[in-house]
Amino acid sequence: MPGKIIKYFLPPPQWQLPVIILSGMLIGMGVFIFRTSRAYSYLSDKPETCMNCHIMAPQYATWSHSSHRTVTNCNDCHVPHDNIFRAYFFKAKDGMRHATIFTLRAEPQVIFIKEAGIEVVQENCIRCHETLIKDSKLAAYSDQTNHFRTDRLCWECHREVPHGRVNSISSVPNARVPLPSSAVPEWMK
Repeated sequence: MPGKIIKYFLPPPQWQLPVIILSGMLIGMGVFIFRTSRAYSYLSDKPETCMNCHIMAPQYATWSHSSHRTVTNCNDCHVPHDNIFRAYFFKAKDGMRHATIFTLRAEPQVIFIKEAGIEVVQENCIRCHETLIKDSKLAAYSDQTNHFRTDRLCWECHREVPHGRVNSISSVPNARVPLPSSAVPEWMK
């Protein structure tokens, strides 16, 4: 039975060599693109990974000068944490969108977070600061406290956390950020 299934997917004998060559070329091109684009780095939590794309320089620079730099990284705020599948699906979906925009040179001058990202960042603010949000001493202070803490986005009040009012590269023209290393292999230099 397994032999029949394998034979079903094998090309006719006259096509086997071209199919092997084409498959090798596609696999080789995939490995080259994966390596050159540093796609493997997106599996980590290093904030410098977000600098593979230079357009994120203002966000990296402002985060690195914020109070959050010592306790968080980009993924802590911008990737879901409720389960591993949702986290990697979100990273893949967002990464493909970013890669497409960057490859097509369609980066906007001003970066705004998308709706899916807004939901994730709000979930993560609440996840990390849950003890503050549910503090009974604050609830006793005013009957409006709970309304202010749950019926709006966290950054409607905390506008400067952690990126300040940065929206474009011109916001931080003198930012010192780590530059991505060259994609050119050493043997070609």
